[in-house]
Amino acid sequence: MDQVKTGELIRRLRTQMGLTQKQLAERINVSDKAVSKWECGCGCPDISLIAALADVFGTDAGVLLSGEAEKNESEKGNMKALKFYVCKDCGNIITSTSDAAVTCCGKKLTALEAKKAEAGEMLNVSDIGGELYITTDHEMTKQHYISFTALITDCSVMLFRHYPQWELQLNIPLYRRGRLLWYCTRHGLMYQELSSQQHLHKAKAPALLHGRFY
Repeated sequence: MDQVKTGELIRRLRTQMGLTQKQLAERINVSDKAVSKWECGCGCPDISLIAALADVFGTDAGVLLSGEAEKNESEKGNMKALKFYVCKDCGNIITSTSDAAVTCCGKKLTALEAKKAEAGEMLNVSDIGGELYITTDHEMTKQHYISFTALITDCSVMLFRHYPQWELQLNIPLYRRGRLLWYCTRHGLMYQELSSQQHLHKAKAPALLHGRFY
């Protein structure tokens, strides 16, 4: 821990929240002199206080330890840059429009790298008259299944959660452009592009759809 950088970050986060040194000190049960000492770079918080400070500031403990909280302004709000994180312990799905420090179940998560699907790996996409009907021949067993699918456009994302032993069937609004992604528990994140040039098979709407909106 660089006590000068961490102290500067604590001061910046405190002032952004409109807290005085005394108010911050009261929240984590230390003296205002201790907070002043940290912010001047003359000392640093005890490691046992880092989690409490992170909770007050709504940040990650790793951010305080590194003393850096830079914004990714170039990718801010860009849905095309959406990143997916999946916790293999609990199955939690987390998204971010730029690089982020993400942890779950006590472990740091790495953004998934999406692989472009080959012809035989793609999801089946049909036009059922104003909607896209999406299915797959992918197995859906407890050991090997697609846990979620997502459709990303320039300004929006739709995320659908799936479960093993449930047939994957979705119907969503008709989009002629976008990126369709899905996460296989064995092979990772994959995608295929939807475009206005793409030929969509015409199909009748199914009687029952098992996809659940997430």
